[in-house]
Parts: sequence; structure tokens; C-alpha cells
Amino acid sequence: MNLSQQDWKAQLDQDENAVVLDVRTEDECNEGMITNAINNDIYKGQGFIYRLKELDKSKNYYVYCKAGSRSEQACAVMNQLGFENTYNLIGGFMNWNGEVFMPNEH
Repeated sequence: MNLSQQDWKAQLDQDENAVVLDVRTEDECNEGMITNAINNDIYKGQGFIYRLKELDKSKNYYVYCKAGSRSEQACAVMNQLGFENTYNLIGGFMNWNGEVFMPNEH
């Protein structure tokens, strides 16, 4: 499901079963990530699929990339794999104005 920046954040903030998934490249993630996000680069192809299969399908996944296109693809793949609740961030990280962390600082 595609959600606006405002709806995505509002729903995420209320969701105790949420996982934030960043599907950008490592280089992109080094520019900052949404707080508590885990990275799984969609460009890794089969590696991306393997890592998805390790995730708990009972969770709600809030997925984002730079602009919203790759994350929309990722949600479609996840739905095919049996994930019921995936939420794509329309406009992606480049339009995000919520909390951000730098992965290299942790």
C-alpha cells in the first residue's frame, strides 16, 4: 500500500508491530537513515530475496528508498512472498522530514 509521508509516519508512530525497511544501497544509507530502519538493498537481487525470507511475516513493514519507486517494487515482491502488511513511503527519503540517524555513528 502506498502512503503519503504524513500518513506513513503517523501510522508508523502508532504501530507496535512495525519494522522499518530501507531498500537503498549502502552508500545511500550512509547519507542517513530513518530511525530504527534496517537495510536490505533491493539491487542485491537474490540476496535481497534471501534476506526478506529471514524476516517475520507477521510484522508490518514500512518500506522506503530514495524516491519511492524501488520501495514500491520491494513491497510488491514482499507481497508475493506472503507479507500481508507492507507500506510504501511515497516520495521516499528525499522528502522525509522525520527523525534520521547516521549508520556509521552507531
